[in-house]
Amino acid sequence: MDTSSDEGLAPNSRDSDNGHPLSSADSEISLSGSTGIGVKIREPLNDYLGELFTENVTAKILRTALEGLTDNEAPKNPPMAYPEFVPQAGPKAGKYVLRESSFWTCGFFPGCIYSVLERLTKYPQASGLGENVSTARHILEELGLTWSQPIHSMAARTDTHDMAFMVQPSLRARWELFHDREALESVKTAAKSLHSRYNTRVGAIRSWDALTQRGIDITSKTEDFLVIIDSMCNLDLLYYAAAHTGQAALADAATTHASTLIGTHLRPERKAFRDGYDGMLYSTFHVVNFSPVTGEVKEKRTGQGYNADSTWARGQAWGILGYAQTFRWTGKKQFMEAACGLAEYFILRMETSPSCVDVEYGHADGTTHKKGRYVPLWDFDAPVEENHALRDSSAGVIAANGMLLLSQTLRARGSHRLSGRYLDAALAIIRDTIDLSLSQEKARVSFRQEEARCEIEDVQSGLTFDSLLKDATANANANDHDRYWNHGLIYADYYLIEFGNQLLRMGLC
Repeated sequence: MDTSSDEGLAPNSRDSDNGHPLSSADSEISLSGSTGIGVKIREPLNDYLGELFTENVTAKILRTALEGLTDNEAPKNPPMAYPEFVPQAGPKAGKYVLRESSFWTCGFFPGCIYSVLERLTKYPQASGLGENVSTARHILEELGLTWSQPIHSMAARTDTHDMAFMVQPSLRARWELFHDREALESVKTAAKSLHSRYNTRVGAIRSWDALTQRGIDITSKTEDFLVIIDSMCNLDLLYYAAAHTGQAALADAATTHASTLIGTHLRPERKAFRDGYDGMLYSTFHVVNFSPVTGEVKEKRTGQGYNADSTWARGQAWGILGYAQTFRWTGKKQFMEAACGLAEYFILRMETSPSCVDVEYGHADGTTHKKGRYVPLWDFDAPVEENHALRDSSAGVIAANGMLLLSQTLRARGSHRLSGRYLDAALAIIRDTIDLSLSQEKARVSFRQEEARCEIEDVQSGLTFDSLLKDATANANANDHDRYWNHGLIYADYYLIEFGNQLLRMGLC
């Protein structure tokens, strides 16, 4: 891995001695301080992020883990299908729909179990369980083994690039929490499998083997080489495995891939001066098709966004998180600038979304409050119907995790003002997500400590919603064959729990 010290900030953005960034050129624009994200959050975080650390979190994960085994295909243990989404309407409203274990989201529910387990192990005071922490931990340890055991078989797959999403959330956690060497070996194997899809001519890892939608049929592996912006979040696996094996080729491929995508997937939008950031803002293409023979770009498309030239919110969020991770591993300035430019554009598009994203609600004391501006639209360029803003809460929490990681890495390198900006932005997104999208159908758990068993019930009888968050959109692309939106989504919950864990690791909650 490259640990060279070329890290730094975008031109003219390093904190100056008086605490203010240097001036931008006349041709640049100033957009800072235009909304609530520009306002520093001063209240104790627990006052408004307390929902991240309640009994409800553990109760919902426990219920899904137990009921998922009951409703699963035979054999029921280990599971053959994994939670993916929770409809908000219709005959299956409120209950997780399970997806085949080979699907790319299979790793997130076991990851939720282990994220809660980390919390109960390292930060039991942040669980809301009181004296029941030990019993809950014992139950979750057994469930974690059950749900993560099939993930080992995913590690050798070379037909997908989603290895980090599938393997890391549970198996890396098993290694770090329980020193499970079998888990570490599977993580290493998954990294090698991912690396097998690397093409030196393209300078990237193949994402999809095919893209088939209405009017689109890209299926040749000899003439086409599809790479999606989401792939940035699989590079963390390569860096991690390289650090544990000494195989520098894994990290080198990750760094080359990240460098390639700056030139092919990031669209320079404008130079801007924004409260400590003085650099280029970037939007993203979702899909780029290369020639695997020449390495040249053949075409740019979208798979899940509104159209090829729009900014699909979750793709932008994957880019923020992926480049923040890559910057942390390498310290390279180009990756910091990519992460910052992507984050700034995400913030800008939330700030300038149409007024219908603001939802006004009243308090018992007669005051009113607006919420929803920082729960992003599913695609920032898709038409918005009046009084109906289709959102993607998963995009928001993924972006918030990326900004929080970026904030930590910048602070470690002495850029305190910019670090504070991304911390504030991340907190604003999560705060708004809790206000607007947290499911109000909550759960609680009672324990039988002597039997190490538990029972989960709805706080309000008959009001059930399995996931923590609502308002997610998996895919609203009009040309796709598998479209579904306005639901709970497993990776929205995973990244919400992880955000809370990050705050605990930082000592902020």
